[in-house]
Amino acid sequence: MPVYRIEGVTPVIDPSAYVHPTAVLIGDVIVGPGCYVGPNASLRGDFGRLILERGSNVQDNCVMHGFPDTDTLVEEDGHVGHGAILHGCRVGRNAMVGMNAVVMDGVVIGTESIVAANAFVKAGFECPPRSLVVGSPAKVMRELRDEEVQWKSQGTAEYQLLTRRCQASLELCEPLTEVEQDRPRVMASEVKPKYQS
Repeated sequence: MPVYRIEGVTPVIDPSAYVHPTAVLIGDVIVGPGCYVGPNASLRGDFGRLILERGSNVQDNCVMHGFPDTDTLVEEDGHVGHGAILHGCRVGRNAMVGMNAVVMDGVVIGTESIVAANAFVKAGFECPPRSLVVGSPAKVMRELRDEEVQWKSQGTAEYQLLTRRCQASLELCEPLTEVEQDRPRVMASEVKPKYQS
């Protein structure tokens, strides 16, 4: 995977984490235990520090960056969906940032909160724990229900399992030229999209 030192500062990846070979890590990046970093994610610690705490995930095509002398932090069990951008913000423990959301400088997303897909969370925004954050600019819509927090936690557990699955079996290969008979499926899961649950 492309990992780059800058001005003597080298990224740190815990041995129990999984970072996809196409992800790019530069400089002051700390990937904690059991974390997942997806394909084509860009974690640029060339100004501020980027931290992924235990069990968090940053999915494919996400970007993390920040101003000098700032921390961009995803706390334990944090979940950052496909294509999201985090810049100089803090994503609280067991919180989720939805697909293609943008979370700006100085933002604090409270514990067990969910930022909706495509939300734009403007600089300095703070929300209390268990908030549903929606819109552009984003606002707190309401408090999350227990079952919504449970659904989010199940999804994060699937990514923690994906970390172990990738470590155990993901490998570069040549494609087949035709679909084999009785083609197997990858792992089945109990987690369903929210609209089906």
